[in-house]
Amino acid sequence: MSAMDEELAAVLAAAEVDEAIAIGPRVFHRVRRGGATAILVVSRIGKVAAATTATLLLERFGCDAIVMTGVAGALDPGLEVGDVVVADALIHHDLDARPLFPRHEVPLLARGRLATDAGLSARLAAAAAGLCAAPPAGLRALGVSAPRLHRGLIASGDQFLSSTAAVAALRAALPDALAVEMEGAAVAQVCHEHDVPVAVARVVSDRADHAAGIDFARFVAAACGPYARALVDAVW
Repeated sequence: MSAMDEELAAVLAAAEVDEAIAIGPRVFHRVRRGGATAILVVSRIGKVAAATTATLLLERFGCDAIVMTGVAGALDPGLEVGDVVVADALIHHDLDARPLFPRHEVPLLARGRLATDAGLSARLAAAAAGLCAAPPAGLRALGVSAPRLHRGLIASGDQFLSSTAAVAALRAALPDALAVEMEGAAVAQVCHEHDVPVAVARVVSDRADHAAGIDFARFVAAACGPYARALVDAVW
C-alpha cells in the first residue's frame, strides 16, 4: 500500500490486475504472480486513512502481511534526498495521552515503538541497497547520484511539517528518528493488534522543513516508480 496515487502507479502499470474492488473511496486491486496473490491499494493520506485501509486489507481480503512504501521527509541531518529508510520501528510522534500513559505510548498497547517484521524488512533493505547502488536515471537527472540506505525509526503524525522550528521540536522529542511521514505508525499499530507482519520503506523526498530545493512533483515522478517496483518485487 501507498498513500498517494503517484507512489503506486508504476507498480499497478506493471501488474496484471485480476479484479478491482471499490470500497468507499479506495480501489483494491487484486493481482497475481505465479501462485501468489497480492492486493495493491492507495490508502490516501493520514493515519486514519492508513488504519482504515490496513484494517480492510486484513479483514476483507485476508492479507497475511502488509508492506507500505512511499516518500518521507528527512529528520536526521545525515539523510539526503533520494536516500531510502527501511523502518525497524515506527512511532506516533503526535500521540500524547499523559498523564494516563507515557508520551508516544499507544494506550492499552503498552508500547510506543512498533517494531516491523525482521524478515520482510531485510528483503526491502536488500532491494533498496541495489537501487542505491544503481539509482534510476530520472533520479540522477535531479542531481541524486549516490543515495544511501538507512535502517531505523520512522515517525508518523497527522501533521505536515513545514517549518524549521517544528522539525527541531520533533528532533528534540525523538532524537533517533530518521524520517517523518503521515501513515506508517498507524499501519504498524493495526498489524500489531492483529499479529500480522508489517514492513515500511520510505524514499526521502525532501527535508521535513522543505529546505531541500528539489521539486516534489518531479521527484515523485522520477523516483517513486522504480523504487516501488523494486521494493514490491522483493517481498512478492
